[in-house]
Amino acid sequence: MRFLNTLIIVLICGGLSFSQDLELAHEYFNQGEFEKAAELYKKLSRDKQNSRSIHDNFYKTLVRLKQFKEAEEYLKKEVKDFPTLIVYRADLAYLYEQSGDTETAEEAYHELVETAAAKDAYVYQLQSFLYRTNKMDVLIDLLLRSRELSNSPDKHNIQLARAYLYAGKKQEMLEEVFSYGISHPQSDYVQRTIQDNIKDEEEITMLERLLYTRIQENPGSTYYNEILIWHFVQQGDFRRAFTQARALDRRLALNGIKIYELANLAYSNSQYRDAARMYEYIMAEYPAADYYAYARRLNIQCREQIIKNTFPLNREDIIGLIQQYENLLDDLGRTTKTMDALRNMALLHAFYLDDHEKAINILNEAISQAGSNQDFKDLCKLDLGDIYILKDEPWEATLLYMQVEKSQKEDHLAEIAKLKNAKMYYYTGEFELSKEVLDILKKATTREIANDAMHLSLLIQDNIGLDTTDAAMKAYAAVDLLIFQNKTEKALVALDSIFELYKSHSLADEILWLRGNTHYKIDHLEKALNDFDGILDNYKYDILADDALYMKAKIYDENLKDNEKSMQLYRQILAEFPGSIYSAMARKKYRELRGDFVF
Repeated sequence: MRFLNTLIIVLICGGLSFSQDLELAHEYFNQGEFEKAAELYKKLSRDKQNSRSIHDNFYKTLVRLKQFKEAEEYLKKEVKDFPTLIVYRADLAYLYEQSGDTETAEEAYHELVETAAAKDAYVYQLQSFLYRTNKMDVLIDLLLRSRELSNSPDKHNIQLARAYLYAGKKQEMLEEVFSYGISHPQSDYVQRTIQDNIKDEEEITMLERLLYTRIQENPGSTYYNEILIWHFVQQGDFRRAFTQARALDRRLALNGIKIYELANLAYSNSQYRDAARMYEYIMAEYPAADYYAYARRLNIQCREQIIKNTFPLNREDIIGLIQQYENLLDDLGRTTKTMDALRNMALLHAFYLDDHEKAINILNEAISQAGSNQDFKDLCKLDLGDIYILKDEPWEATLLYMQVEKSQKEDHLAEIAKLKNAKMYYYTGEFELSKEVLDILKKATTREIANDAMHLSLLIQDNIGLDTTDAAMKAYAAVDLLIFQNKTEKALVALDSIFELYKSHSLADEILWLRGNTHYKIDHLEKALNDFDGILDNYKYDILADDALYMKAKIYDENLKDNEKSMQLYRQILAEFPGSIYSAMARKKYRELRGDFVF
């Protein structure tokens, strides 16, 4: 019994001695007293049971002291004592490299790869070590050798893609990413990797060339076509996306459905010319398709958007659009697929021909013919509300918006109605009431509504209370209403006046932006450029700077046809505002003007 107690005491004391020595050694190491740390670690290393507790710090201590020979002897002993801990062999190879023995290091790394590649467990153990020591070439060799030994050509796709990325070899990364995508078509890994890592012009060109090569090499597969279409959509290049989608449509006899979906996406991204081409393709190729009527109506809507955004506006073009909608209704009848044409006609009459009564009659007729389609009726009521704003009857507008809110409860149309009411309050100078509604709409289910609410709420928040009367904000809102009502000349006179009054106010850049866009719409290009330059010269770090720069580029490109100047401005957007919402379009326009080869 006495012997047993003595043994227990000895073991406890031994354990306490080990803990104290280990703690002290680590403390010396952390404080940079490597000679003292080395002495304790050497003592502790005599018992191989202590290996895992001291290994990293002991090895690093010897290297810090440049005691490479002692470190080599220690690591060789560790490798012998723990043959299954492959990372100890990696430490030995890295030691040779640190000591300057390049030839021995290369041999050691080669042996390490051959040994580790035979076991998946070793491969996974070594990856963190090789990342930590930045040995990307060794990691790539290891993963490729493991793949070779397994006779599995897709093995380690994701691990190799990551290693190639860290090694700066993005083409090889994409090869592995695509290989993974082929065997896992439902995964979004490929798209996420491209979005996160293919950014600059050279990389984008490389990606496109690689995809075209893969398409040619794999004529029986649609995977690379689909990735290329997705990529073009991300770049805002719907024209080239359409080229690929059309090829797939014809090859696979898809009856135009993918083209129709792509056209709708282009339309929602305001790429009306590209969307129109796609709708025209559907109309020509699939006149008996269920969605033919939709395609025909949307094609007219594309032309409407193009005309409405080409300044100055031509009255005859508006009349021509109305005739196209009437022809559509005559040819296809008034059905759920064509009834929206009535709304389009009404709004053209109201906003561009100043024929409010005609517009109201068309909408009332549409409501009476809508039957049980409550959503369509409520859309018409929203349009009627807008027309009453044109007629300077805001309370009639508010009444209609509130009817839609009540009818739609918390649905999407109810959010649109609330936003319109908030704008009505804003136009009439009831800013607190407007902001109260807008702050609720910031959480709207539709991002577009939430963004619009956020923008107007911030505009009000940033510019009321800076003077006791809110005079500047009321004057600005009143001009905003004039622009909504298409009273352009009157709005410009008011904008000149309030800019002179409030050029030192926080609203000054907003006034310049509104005036610049208004000049642009009536083809006063020089004045528009002056206002946009005013924003860039005086408010370069404010929120409207990238908007102003893009509008400058657009004017030089589309109106003045100055390719060199517009290329310079598009390039400036990419350089100075890489996160701008205009980046994708600026890149697309820049590449087109540069004459990049289109496959």
